[in-house]
Amino acid sequence: MTEFPADSHILVTGGAGYVGSACTQVLLDRGYRVTVVDNLTTGNRDAVPEGASFVEGDIRNVARDILGSGDFQAVFHFAARSLVGESVEHPEEYWHHNVVTSLELLDAMRLHRVNNLVFSSTAACYGEPEEVPITEDAPTSPTNPYGASKLAIDHIISSYATAHGLGATSLRYFNVAGAYRGCGENRSVETHLIPLVLQVALGHRDAIKVFGTDWPTADGTAVRDYIHILDLAEAHILAAHTNTPGRHRIFNLGSGDGYSVKQVVETCRAVTGHPIPAEDAPRRAGDPATLIASSARAIEDLGWQPQHSDLETIVRDAWEFTAALGDRAHSSRR
Repeated sequence: MTEFPADSHILVTGGAGYVGSACTQVLLDRGYRVTVVDNLTTGNRDAVPEGASFVEGDIRNVARDILGSGDFQAVFHFAARSLVGESVEHPEEYWHHNVVTSLELLDAMRLHRVNNLVFSSTAACYGEPEEVPITEDAPTSPTNPYGASKLAIDHIISSYATAHGLGATSLRYFNVAGAYRGCGENRSVETHLIPLVLQVALGHRDAIKVFGTDWPTADGTAVRDYIHILDLAEAHILAAHTNTPGRHRIFNLGSGDGYSVKQVVETCRAVTGHPIPAEDAPRRAGDPATLIASSARAIEDLGWQPQHSDLETIVRDAWEFTAALGDRAHSSRR
């Protein structure tokens, strides 16, 4: 296995974003040394946890200098554009920012002999699944440039593992949610269901739209898989500890359960104590009824077990973060 001692120095790309910042905080809590690089295009400088070193810059320009200046044992690669609709309208940005940037990072790692990579991939690589739950053996047929860019990076990583001895793991997941120690979802453009519902609870939105109430599911609303950010971070650490030179592994990550839109809204009502009005809306084109990832391989091979990914825990942690964010914003306006 790739050497990864308890005080390893880790480069986290995209560490000013939601997933990257939360994983950085978990790494720091476990005693690792962390350097974050982020160009702050979509990330927030204030989200970078205290205790991490921070470099502002584009990975394409700074990766070689950063990796050459420290004793890095691993790279956790989160930096990416991730809006599906935007990727359809501006595919060039996704090929440049996701694929070209990742290629530059891999070349920098090769130059400085950093051979341990954990890549934040996506279940969007599979497109619309033929079977649910989705396993790693499912056909990959992404339906948008975002998913296609992530799949392209997976192919690049596989070739580098074979040719250059890189030890790597790609983790594919759908909906990351929840919060950890002040790290939560706080985007200028929000598209994820749980934070949108919680914005209604705060009064920042009038109602939450439910796209389709006639799906072939138990309550007629679409079903999705959610994973708590803390469980996700744990999977990244386990992957880095078990990476093997010359091998690229791919694991799906999910809670093992799917929750409907109606269940999410009802749970948010119960946790927040707010009524949260909901409005029925037509189905959106391309939305499948159910998306659930099978985590059986990650559980068996990594020894990973989601501990926090029940819906109530996810919503409670997300609400604590969102409510505190709303309170700070209110105080700043006084």
